[in-house]
Amino acid sequence: MAFSPLWACLLIGCISVSLAVSSNISDKYPPLWEESPGQFSDYEVKNGKYTINIWNYSERLGIYKILLNKTARYFEKFAPENEQNLLWGLPVHHGWQYCTGRLADPTHRTGCGHGSGDRLCLSVDSWWADINYFLSIMPFLAAAEAGIMGISPDDVIFLPPPKDQENFCYNASNCHSSFPEAMKKWNEFYQHVKLPSSSFDDLLKYVWAAHFSSLKVAGKNFQSRSKYYSKPEADFQRNWALFVDYLAPPRFPTTLVRVNEFQKGLPPRILVSRDKGPFIKDLTGFQNIVLLLLNFLHKVHKYTDSKHLENCRLSRRDCRMLKFGSSRQIWRSPKTLGSGAGAQFPRSNHLAARQRAGVDGKGRILASTTSTTVNLNRRWTRGLGSKLALTFSALPSLRSERSHRAPS
Repeated sequence: MAFSPLWACLLIGCISVSLAVSSNISDKYPPLWEESPGQFSDYEVKNGKYTINIWNYSERLGIYKILLNKTARYFEKFAPENEQNLLWGLPVHHGWQYCTGRLADPTHRTGCGHGSGDRLCLSVDSWWADINYFLSIMPFLAAAEAGIMGISPDDVIFLPPPKDQENFCYNASNCHSSFPEAMKKWNEFYQHVKLPSSSFDDLLKYVWAAHFSSLKVAGKNFQSRSKYYSKPEADFQRNWALFVDYLAPPRFPTTLVRVNEFQKGLPPRILVSRDKGPFIKDLTGFQNIVLLLLNFLHKVHKYTDSKHLENCRLSRRDCRMLKFGSSRQIWRSPKTLGSGAGAQFPRSNHLAARQRAGVDGKGRILASTTSTTVNLNRRWTRGLGSKLALTFSALPSLRSERSHRAPS
């Protein structure tokens, strides 16, 4: 499985070098950020407890807004205006989900999230809304437990969805009992947030560990939601979830600007059955190529030995080298693949399947695969194509230099 982390790094690098960064921080805020609750008193109070309808976009966004405000003092040492707060990735991506219509009812049986109904409604049938639920309530409750929010987690009531209530947790004790590992990871993150000695890289490691753990929980609970979507959209959901798994090892910085620019490569609407990447006319060339690479990442993951996911990790330094087209010797397969093997995939009896994924019978990257991809990149990304071509041309020549362990 050595190749998939390489592709994850390439995607990170491609997006990083292709998009201009706006100097105006406020332009990066999620939709309705200013209008959303910014303090607990903005929520309704019932029986002495703040009552939050987490199935309303504005009220869920308010959770993030308060969380960002309360943690700002811990990140001010890294940059002004709270821009380097690593929790920005959560509301920014949630805003993209809202803008692209992915939080609305995919069955169209209700007006939830649609223009004909309540535009701010978050549908419990939406795969995106369900996944994001765990990435909103868990960070919030863990922060309250850490004493960061200024209130006890018992001072807040989260309203349940209209159905499938058993798939979610609603308070700290319930989340700990149902999803102990994920809550533990968020607790560890906030413990290090409060430490003055914690570096930016330290916090990146812990926030990604918590993020990954939450996604693992949510992914198992809501796989059935894919039946409500077209095949292209369901495939994108699957590929995106896989790609996020690979964002953790190189510790992609989940800051306001980086995440905002990063997701400009994602499709700006729900994909429909007629969409065939990389030739979707109303998507930009770069969005088309991102869809293509995400799909290729899934194929490599599927047709190679995916059990090696936890053993094959690239460091942040590796990704920095790759995204600028370095051909230095940086990869060494883990011991599970045999000592001394470099830039190779695990052997498999399914040669045809491996070749479809771009790998030959000895587990090496097929030159024709990288060549085809380079041609597509040149066609669809113009100026960026030369950077991608340089990077991809280096892949077949990679040799072993040292191995890297995954962050604990």
